[in-house]
Amino acid sequence: MEQLARSPIFLTVVTITVLAEIVWRLRTGRGYDHATALTSLGLAAGNIVMAALKGSILGGIYAAIWSIAPVHLPMDDWRVWAAGFLAVEFAYYGFHRASHRVRWLWASHAVHHSAEQLTVLAALRLSWANFFSLGWIFYVPLILIGFDPRMVATLLAANLHFQFFLHSEAVGRLGPIEWIFNTPAHHRAHHASNEALIDKNYGGVLIIFDRLFGTLAPETDEPIRYGLAHRPAELNPVRLVLREWRLMFTDMGRQHSIRAALKVALSPP
Repeated sequence: MEQLARSPIFLTVVTITVLAEIVWRLRTGRGYDHATALTSLGLAAGNIVMAALKGSILGGIYAAIWSIAPVHLPMDDWRVWAAGFLAVEFAYYGFHRASHRVRWLWASHAVHHSAEQLTVLAALRLSWANFFSLGWIFYVPLILIGFDPRMVATLLAANLHFQFFLHSEAVGRLGPIEWIFNTPAHHRAHHASNEALIDKNYGGVLIIFDRLFGTLAPETDEPIRYGLAHRPAELNPVRLVLREWRLMFTDMGRQHSIRAALKVALSPP
């Protein structure tokens, strides 16, 4: 999402959407947590700074992988784009599910789930350490089987653009649309810290892989609690980014062997 934050068009859409949501929340009596919003903006600002460095490094890595790919699929064939869309969606599902089930990835992804009020600005809550959590590896197989890195990057950016609008309570349930597509209702359930809803609804644009692999949990009428289930709220962006890494490395340091330390890093959070 950090690369999106540099787009003037995206920033304009973000500004209009944020202002409209503030008005809606205040008019409906839901309130608006300005401190939480400022933390989200602080995280977004840090990601803008990190984006250039991360982008240049990943660009070089993906280009090197592309150079050894045995097949190069054409960029001018709509069928390749359609297949690429599904491939990126599947890779994103795998990345997102692993980010909840592997502590090394969760150390970064926890930042995204830290907001205790779900607003569109929560979509910008991303860790500054995403490169080090290695989630980008999930897209390497797509390049190796022939998808141009530029196509993968474009489709992933579109995926993240779409997800920005899922982080809101302003849109209710959407009926049959929710059989195929990820929706605000599905994503509210994903961000819930209620026991029955934790680790569900990993899809990006589509919800079909959650249906296929048994990770779908529709939103219910039960009041949703947002934020991290076993962590207090943290408003300082720097401390928030570092918190899970610090706790994980502390637990790893208590182990008596490298194997045991790795087990801590690779086990569920």
